[in-house]
Amino acid sequence: MRLLLAEDEQDLNHILTKRLTKEGYSVDSCLNGAEALECLEAAEYDAIVLDIMMPKVSGLEVLKQLRREQKDTPVIFLTAKDGIEDRVLGLDSGANDYLVKPFSLEELCARLRVLLRTRSGASKNELAVSDLVLDCSTQKVTRGGREIILSAKEYALLEYMMHNTGVILSREKIENHIWNFDYEGGTNVVDVYISYLRKKIDEGQEKKLIHTVRGRGYVLREEG
Repeated sequence: MRLLLAEDEQDLNHILTKRLTKEGYSVDSCLNGAEALECLEAAEYDAIVLDIMMPKVSGLEVLKQLRREQKDTPVIFLTAKDGIEDRVLGLDSGANDYLVKPFSLEELCARLRVLLRTRSGASKNELAVSDLVLDCSTQKVTRGGREIILSAKEYALLEYMMHNTGVILSREKIENHIWNFDYEGGTNVVDVYISYLRKKIDEGQEKKLIHTVRGRGYVLREEG
């Protein structure tokens, strides 16, 4: 899942980027609202972590622009302003959640999981397709009760596909959601990682879950 982080405090920005990357997210980070708007023009995000008080363009203005464009990407506001009127303004402007500084990294990660879970229609932190189960809070993946060890990118790809079970995902869409602007790999990276996942998820299984839709992309679904 791909996140945009806009936070003008450099040390906090670095800490958050490092932690969110460790959690399996692909993170594009920036230090002001103008950069955030540029990122939003260039890429599609699964969620946005947005500081309110930023130079050049405020977080509120970034959010208003996002909503004016009819984009419903979930947004968590970060702010040092803890007054009720500030929270109301942020939420009424279209934010989905509001976290007051200082905050714990664990709470931020938990709130992100809630936003992503709500958006995909899941009622709990587990995603399941047939006997394949992914626990978003522990990042543990099992199939038929057997644990499957995945790399960070393999996990991110599987989580994205499970959040979109039954949806045909083009290579471009997958790449846009799993890899950030820093990626400098090959053009066949999606095919390579789909192959990795198939070996770990489907190899030796009678029921295959990862399918190729010729000319359109890939889909994770239970067939038959």
